[in-house]
Amino acid sequence: MRWEQGRRSSNIEDRRSGGGGGGVRIAGGGGVLLLALLVYLGGGDPTSILINATQMNSAPRLSPEQEAQQKDFVSSVLANTEDVWGAIYREQGGSYRAPVLVLFSGAVESACGTASAAVGPFYCPVDQKVYLDLSFFHDLANQLNAPGDFARAYVVAHEIGHHVQLLEGTAARVRTEQQRLPESAGRALSVKMELQADCYAGVWAAHAQAKFDMIEPGDIDEALNAASQIGDDRLQRQSQGYVVPDAFTHGSAAQRHDWFARGFREGKTAACNTF
Repeated sequence: MRWEQGRRSSNIEDRRSGGGGGGVRIAGGGGVLLLALLVYLGGGDPTSILINATQMNSAPRLSPEQEAQQKDFVSSVLANTEDVWGAIYREQGGSYRAPVLVLFSGAVESACGTASAAVGPFYCPVDQKVYLDLSFFHDLANQLNAPGDFARAYVVAHEIGHHVQLLEGTAARVRTEQQRLPESAGRALSVKMELQADCYAGVWAAHAQAKFDMIEPGDIDEALNAASQIGDDRLQRQSQGYVVPDAFTHGSAAQRHDWFARGFREGKTAACNTF
């Protein structure tokens, strides 16, 4: 991925202690990460899950030089999403309001509540910010088997996809629907939201390549692999040894792979109608 020559975003809020390091992390792999994430996204408090995790230790930390490079990478990718979505909105006669990306270490206070790094990156629609602990990239490569710089870029682009859903009014409509539907139907809408965000990440990748020639051989495979590795079925199988489709909130590995691929292939937001 050719990201070094791109501009850097000014919409980075660094809340790490001293710019990096520190913070207690929860070990235990995808099971803890998945369960805490499901509870958090469902509006619950994941604290008890994290406290009761069977292992607690300090996660491997990057060196100051590595932390600086990762921050630089995220800033470059974020700037690219701003340029791409800004151009898409202008073409449609509108204007794009870029979100802020918050870097944190260990745990963070957001307008959506307190979150541990164990829940992974997330978007808070209340304050319109993306939250990311850079150590998640280590988990992505080593626990979730999705290495590569474009895999990391996909993660950022997916969260920006949730911001686009907020701007489009999709997030508000889905929340309203979920309040009147039974839990199972509400989860089905959550899956559609996640798959649409995957598709929007694919749209971003298509435009980033067309405008900036940033994609190198193997990059799209990295993103498709990342989308597959964090499918609900794979995470459930990893954490509990079996799959419960009715409990899906993000979509299967095949679904996440296919919706990112569709967005990249079509390059249009109209191709991302999962509803």
